[in-house]
Amino acid sequence: MDARFNAIYSSPENSIFKVVFFPDRIYHAQYLNATRSDRYRYNVQEVRAYVDIIVLKGEVYLDGGLLCNFLRIEYRAGRLVEQSRERGRLVRESVIAWVRLIPQGGAAPAAESRVKLHYDNWVDAFQVELWGTLEAPANKSHDFSVLDMMGRDRPITRVREFTGLLADVRAIKQVALAFRENDTDLPAGYRIDEQNAGWDNDLVRTHQEPRFPVPSDPRNTVPDGNYLLDFQRGWYLQSPDVTPVRYLNAMMDADNRDRADGNLIEMRWILQREFGGSLVFFHEVAIPPGKVEGTHQHIGSEELYYITEGQGLAYLRVGDDPATGAFPTVERDVFGIGPKDFKELPVKPGSVIYTKSGGMHGIRNNGSVPLKFVAFLYHQ
Repeated sequence: MDARFNAIYSSPENSIFKVVFFPDRIYHAQYLNATRSDRYRYNVQEVRAYVDIIVLKGEVYLDGGLLCNFLRIEYRAGRLVEQSRERGRLVRESVIAWVRLIPQGGAAPAAESRVKLHYDNWVDAFQVELWGTLEAPANKSHDFSVLDMMGRDRPITRVREFTGLLADVRAIKQVALAFRENDTDLPAGYRIDEQNAGWDNDLVRTHQEPRFPVPSDPRNTVPDGNYLLDFQRGWYLQSPDVTPVRYLNAMMDADNRDRADGNLIEMRWILQREFGGSLVFFHEVAIPPGKVEGTHQHIGSEELYYITEGQGLAYLRVGDDPATGAFPTVERDVFGIGPKDFKELPVKPGSVIYTKSGGMHGIRNNGSVPLKFVAFLYHQ
């Protein structure tokens, strides 16, 4: 990390903006494996995270000289713990990760393998470091305290399939990951085979692609089957260039009073798997005049609507925002739940509808031009 960063971070006039710089401050060298010996130094060049996962990539130096590139994976196993408990087991000292490295622009083929992660008290997570080589340079040797950590299924390891891509670690654009229980149940010692193992592969997460123009075509919903961390540093996008996915009677049951053959809305899925943190998507919704997006509840997620064009009526369940008490109360059919009482709220450009876990919302276009808004959804 550039030493000038410390001066920027610590200056009093920038104290309010420290949140901008915070993530680059948390990867202290003493938490990485080889720093148990002061002969080793890391240069962490990039960090990405999603929910329970952190991936770091960079360089390892031995006695002041570049030794190799590395990729470090940390995993806190919140979801895998539940998968294991459903099978009557506990996640203990180790888990197994399926790892796929995807290079920039297809310059080289992707590579994949499975690696074992070990629980580390220092970071309160399972972790492994994938090094480009475990061999010391000519006329040098590894420190014995670090050599003890090296080898197959050890915290510092080399994966033959990744050797070529780790030669240019900056060119690794994406890392796909899924995690399973260890192959041995401890302390009992019996094997956990592939079919019976608990997996955390982003559960039922999907993303949307405009593959077919038919409204609500299930082929536009693409199962992910893994986590994807993207190392691209920036995006410049034009919303009109994104082909929308069309939905008929979105989030409505068969007996919903708003259902109609022509009740179509469009969603431009601008960013989805590119996000880190806990964000699921950022999209732009267009609702034609007289059309409706069904009222629905959020559980374990939060969503924010920001109106950019048109006008309409938004619905928040009675009591979700106490400040809306003076607005009219109407009954709305809630997707999968049935009728509930809602506050009917006028919206226009600049209006914000923010719904936390447990809250309910929906929206209708009651104007003469399309009602457009952008929406963020993220795990709580």
